[in-house]
Amino acid sequence: MALDQSALLELLGELKLTDTTERIRVATETLYQELIDAETAAFIGAAPFERSAERTTHRNGTRPKIVTTTAGDLDLRVPKLRQGSFFPSLLERRRRIDQALFAVVMEAYVHGVFTRKVDDLVRALGADTGISKSEVSRICADLDEDVAAFRDRPLDADTYPYVFLDATYCKARVGRRVVSQAVVVAVGVAGDGRREVLGFDVGDTESQPFWTTFLRSLKARGLDGVKLVISDAHTGLIAAIETVFHGTSWQRCRVHFMRNVLAAVPKRSGEMVASVIRTIFAQPDKRHVRSQFDEVVTMLTRSHPGVAEMLETAREDLLAFAAFPRTHWRQIWSTNPLERVNKEIKRRTDVVGTFPNPAALLRLAGHVLIEQHDEWDGAERRYFSEQSMKLLDRIDDDEEVALPELNAA
Repeated sequence: MALDQSALLELLGELKLTDTTERIRVATETLYQELIDAETAAFIGAAPFERSAERTTHRNGTRPKIVTTTAGDLDLRVPKLRQGSFFPSLLERRRRIDQALFAVVMEAYVHGVFTRKVDDLVRALGADTGISKSEVSRICADLDEDVAAFRDRPLDADTYPYVFLDATYCKARVGRRVVSQAVVVAVGVAGDGRREVLGFDVGDTESQPFWTTFLRSLKARGLDGVKLVISDAHTGLIAAIETVFHGTSWQRCRVHFMRNVLAAVPKRSGEMVASVIRTIFAQPDKRHVRSQFDEVVTMLTRSHPGVAEMLETAREDLLAFAAFPRTHWRQIWSTNPLERVNKEIKRRTDVVGTFPNPAALLRLAGHVLIEQHDEWDGAERRYFSEQSMKLLDRIDDDEEVALPELNAA
């Protein structure tokens, strides 16, 4: 609703008592609020206290919203409704991940991690006049609360037969040094075939104690029913899996294994060796998988004995997938599903470069993962169908290939 003459005169009196910069901020704030109120009235079909046959709902107070603009921080009030929801078109609704990026960049700016890149980002976000430390703290507190709630949520409402584990690295300031920090992620496939982000954390290294603590935190939240863990062959991670998920099968990621193989053979022989090994995974059933594995080992023993030895050592770990339903093989014999998640984390974190502290890294990576979780949760198509997940109940009765025990070799 437009300001009447007395309100305008009152505003004019206030502006006379302020400096030019503050006058612009106050005038902009007043204009924004008037536009928001006018849009609200049009949305509801009635002005405040107005009786109208076109009214669709009633106002129910307001919620504060601070908007950073080139004129300064505007303290606005967004109306709440008794039924339905309303958000002013004048204000751009930020996705949570964008809020997290905004907060991290601002925190870097405020705490003096001042590079040309960060400064350009601050200006691109529309805050070239800077931002107060209190505003950064408020934004960060809200985002950290979301991350903490997600990381602490219980997992005992379902079982998770498949669990994928992986890590990616980003840089953050710890004290006065810039160090590499591991962002570890656990993704699970629930009993009904849905994918979920089970948890994540940030630490100095992928050591056994760090991974063990992380995996125990998942179990403490109720993670249960794990039949297969899929990961690379990082020594600390394997030891942690063996400690926390004792007796559970472990699938060594075939993609990571292939990289290790290619690093051990001359470049000219790489494609041939890779093609031969791939034939193991192109078989129609588990009996043929194991038979082809023996054939490949025999063949490579003559031409590349070192690779044959690598295969023989990793036999049970590479073939763990074969004890599970055939329709699941392609999705459980590698950590490729997590590779795509890690790429999105890197894409977002590369914007910042070096984080002001590990907490800022956890905040941004956490919101990337929360959004990924929400996307999976809202998708119509599940990772596996419920019907195919029921086949897991019969794998323990299959005598042809028993579930392989975890082999940390």
